[in-house]
This record gives sequence, structure tokens and C-alpha cells, in this order.
Amino acid sequence: MPMWNKRQEEPTPAPRPATPAASPVAEVKKESTAVSTTPFRTPEHNNPSSGNQASIGKAVKINGQIFSKEDLYIDGDVEGTVELHENKLTIGPNGRVQAAVRAREVVVLGAIQGNVEAAERIDIRKEAKLVGDIKTARIVIEDGAYFKGSIDIVKHDAKVVAAAPAPVPSAPAPRPATVPGATVSAVASGDAKR
Repeated sequence: MPMWNKRQEEPTPAPRPATPAASPVAEVKKESTAVSTTPFRTPEHNNPSSGNQASIGKAVKINGQIFSKEDLYIDGDVEGTVELHENKLTIGPNGRVQAAVRAREVVVLGAIQGNVEAAERIDIRKEAKLVGDIKTARIVIEDGAYFKGSIDIVKHDAKVVAAAPAPVPSAPAPRPATVPGATVSAVASGDAKR
């Protein structure tokens, strides 16, 4: 065959690698777990811009009294007393406190054994354990938390009295009719002493 009449053959495409056969994908099922409706914030001691908060790490054990004028995060073991009259106390998930506790606000993620007094609020989270008596104005106990003791809800009467407006009389009270020679007896409503 002459060179000029050579019929050009179309190049054959290179063999493509075989695609693997579509294998059925196994469905992955995840178990649903109960999730707390109360949002959990990472403790502020991990945030350098958060201000004043002290921290007791999980490898620390303290026997004695703790007085603080700043918020405190306890993730270790504490025995004795903990007092933060105007600040917030957070017991971390590894925290174990066997102490009488007094603070403005208490958040429990770990365990407390002892009486707790919070001026504003106590928040016992899902995995927490508190054994002792509580005295506070407000309390939250999440489903799954363990609590054994008594709860005393205190109200600040001074704030309530100042906020409540004075009652306005709408009309004069009717006077009871008197009959000459009759004896009138009255029953006062109110709490009777027991």
C-alpha cells in the first residue's frame, strides 16, 4: 500500500479502568441520647477574656476552708467549707465536694455532699449528684440528676415589698347593720398558730 493512500485508522481509546460495582452502602444507625435542654457553656476559666475566675484542677485535693471574692470552678476534691458570698461556684464533672457551700449561684456538674446555700440560684445538671439540704431563691434540677435532701425556697421580702404597689381602695367597705340588743361576733381570716 502506498504511503499516500494509507487509510487513517481511528485511534482506539485507551482502556478505562473498570469502575467497581456499586456495592450496597450499609446504613449507619446512631443511638439517640437524651440531650439537656439547658445549654452548657464551657467554663469561663478556659476563656482568657472572661475576667476573674479561679480554678481548682482535677488533680488537686483541698482540705480546709475556701473563701473567694471571684467566681470559682472546682474540678478536683474539696473537703471543708466553700464560701463565695457574692460570686458563682461551678462544680465541674470531675469535682467532688464534701463541704458546706455558700455562694450567690451554684452550678453542679459533679458531686456535692453537704448543705448548699445560694442567694440567687442552684442548678443541678444531668449527671450531677447532690446529697444535702438546699436553701435558695431558685432551683433547677435536670432530668437524670440525683438529689437527696430538703429544699428551702427563700424569698427576699424587701424586694417584693418595694416592687409591689400599694393597694388602691376601689369603694368603701359596707358597714354591717347593727340591731339594738344583739351581740355581733366576727371571725378574722389569716394564719392560725399551730
